[in-house]
Amino acid sequence: MSGSEKVVPIDEQEPLPKPRILLVDDNDTLRVTLSEVLKRNGFEVVVAANVNQALKLIGAQTFDVLLSDLHMPQPGDGLTVVSAMRHSNPKAVTLIFSAYPEMKQATAAILLQADDILIKPLAVDSLVKTIRDRLLQGTIPVRVIEDVAHILEQETQTTIDEWLQGIDKDPKIMAIRMSPAERSAHLPQLFRDLVSRLRNPLPLGSRALVSKAAEKHGRQRREQGYTAAMMVEESRMLQVSIFQTLQNNLQKVDFSVILVGVMAIADEVDSQLAQQMACYVLESETDNLPVVA
Repeated sequence: MSGSEKVVPIDEQEPLPKPRILLVDDNDTLRVTLSEVLKRNGFEVVVAANVNQALKLIGAQTFDVLLSDLHMPQPGDGLTVVSAMRHSNPKAVTLIFSAYPEMKQATAAILLQADDILIKPLAVDSLVKTIRDRLLQGTIPVRVIEDVAHILEQETQTTIDEWLQGIDKDPKIMAIRMSPAERSAHLPQLFRDLVSRLRNPLPLGSRALVSKAAEKHGRQRREQGYTAAMMVEESRMLQVSIFQTLQNNLQKVDFSVILVGVMAIADEVDSQLAQQMACYVLESETDNLPVVA
């Protein structure tokens, strides 16, 4: 040490900044009590009583830790807050808590964006230790988040292959002889319609758009010898395959929009089936008409 250097006494050194916690809970008593406990344990705490308040704070400030209830008041509301924090403060530790013990197991598979799941009631010593340990460990690796439309667009062929494997196990459908390419010929356009629907959502309660491809498919299935029950089963298996694709890509899914996406998928697939069936029935009625010379 050179003679020109000055040693600053420990009691005169600048204190280290306190870790900043965003505490989100719609229970007033718990929010106030937990905030005071965390402050007494050396944290700076900012509180939010609902999702909207939390989103505004996340957009305007930087936090080291997110501590959020899962249900505010609707089940899964905390997922929206976690997703927003991951986008705005990717280095922040994100902790979700719930009053339901089974949530530790039931949501472990889907809370892949959060660092940990805590169960109420929260033991103070355990909570403080968890927060400090997580701050030392750092966050989980930031995952690439994609919307449902992008996932289905990228996984179209994989989903079609999954669908073909399911159809192959149905002896009634497989009694109609055709190649896999012929059997699934309608699906690429259906997926394009589905992706377009997800990217251009319709207002709640709106009728799905008319699909000429669906009408054509209905006529073709009639010509190929399908029964109406076979068409319904194929459509059911398509939804199963689509949801399996989402399950396989759960680590990429943006949880804040997945429920809306699932509803749109189900509505679009059902709508296309309805259009297929309408043309199928019309073709059947036409078959029974007398031939006019």
